[in-house]
Amino acid sequence: MGVIKSFFKQIAYILPEVEPPKKKISLRNRFIWSGIILILYLIMGNIPLYGVRTGGQDWFAFLRVIFASSRGTLIELGIGPIVTAGLIMQLLAGAEIIKFDFTDPEERGIFTAATKFLTIIVTIVEATAMIASGYLVLASYSVSVVTIVFLQLVVATILVMLMDELVQKGWGLGSGISLFIAAGVAQQIFIRMFSPLTVRVDDEIQYFGAIPFIIQKALQGDLQTTFMRTGNYPSLLGLITTLAVIFILIYTEGMRIEIPISHAQYRGIRGTYPVKLLYVSNIPIILASTLLADINMFATFLWSRFNPNNQDPLMNLIVQMETTEGGGLRIVGGLLYYVTAPTDIFQAMADPIRSLTFVITMIILAILFAVVWVEVGGLSSEKVAEQLVESGMQIPGFRRRAYSINLVLKKYIPLVTVVGGFFVGVIAGVAQLLGVFGSGMGILLMVDILMNYYQILMREQFEELYPSLARLVKI
Repeated sequence: MGVIKSFFKQIAYILPEVEPPKKKISLRNRFIWSGIILILYLIMGNIPLYGVRTGGQDWFAFLRVIFASSRGTLIELGIGPIVTAGLIMQLLAGAEIIKFDFTDPEERGIFTAATKFLTIIVTIVEATAMIASGYLVLASYSVSVVTIVFLQLVVATILVMLMDELVQKGWGLGSGISLFIAAGVAQQIFIRMFSPLTVRVDDEIQYFGAIPFIIQKALQGDLQTTFMRTGNYPSLLGLITTLAVIFILIYTEGMRIEIPISHAQYRGIRGTYPVKLLYVSNIPIILASTLLADINMFATFLWSRFNPNNQDPLMNLIVQMETTEGGGLRIVGGLLYYVTAPTDIFQAMADPIRSLTFVITMIILAILFAVVWVEVGGLSSEKVAEQLVESGMQIPGFRRRAYSINLVLKKYIPLVTVVGGFFVGVIAGVAQLLGVFGSGMGILLMVDILMNYYQILMREQFEELYPSLARLVKI
């Protein structure tokens, strides 16, 4: 593995990099930088890809919230390659396939360079797959147009990677990835709730936003038709479910088991180690969604190259597709049909088997990835016990040994890992079927990200108001 790390060390010199600020930036200026980066990202999401035609069903729609992407624009790939590369590197490091000493700044730099390099590789692979599979419908398949579209996707994703790095290195707050996801979900929720634009539904002009539509129907004395709408348009059911899911998630974020701990040398220092119900947070959903997205993209490539007419019985078992009037692709059969979400609640009710298998798939994947992430991400009871002992902490009434602390933690961590994975899988799957604004996965991510931002802001304000005390606490 020394050869691999040496390669990444050498390649780090040619990879693009954002320099960190020479001194800590004030909270106000970090807000400004975060706002500028977010505005740039939103602008990129409104610039269409040159040479690409729009239209057809977007069967990646339910995953776009996870990847903060926008169809047919410069952020077509969104943060997908960045997340995929980051998760692969985390898994390799956590499983010690490639060992990194994160206490050494040089090793951390090599890890960052490896992640960047892998991000560029994933971007190239995904861009190639999207063009070659026909998922992106090009105006012309000449060499020049294909090259221009490919370069747009690669360069835009590299820019997004640098924008995320700029925020993370101290110019902004939190991480760019979290900022892009939260803003994208919030934007979708706002549009689907309040948009005054009109659409034609069943030969009738209706407001797109749920609240304007409800007011419109109330004035017409026809409130019973607001509960569900065809075409996946925002409805009263979606509004109620969205508010309910947000409330449930905020309430669940506070559910935890607090294990008392104290410092072995300074007996007056006491605290608790919280084991939250959502112990692994939204990681299982991100991993599950990334896996499904990559499988779908690979299957589309195989279908377009080897089974475009759905005549191969073996390939038909995996996926069957058809071309829509707009030139896009739609999954109509095969195993992948049953692990992708229906486009609206009417499709969900019309094909309950597909709806059920989709939810079960999300639950199984969420539980599996929760268990795997706890082991490779350093969150297992054994790893946490070692970390507590190394930091000088102990559980009152138990010997200050990793073995003793592990016995206590083992009562809770494996259980909440499975229960938490099951919970987020159910929320993500069922909410998707019920037409939650921003999708169930999106709201899961948004609530978790906003809670983390709240904690960051509280810590930043504390450090600005009481710098001496903040340094003491860090020690």
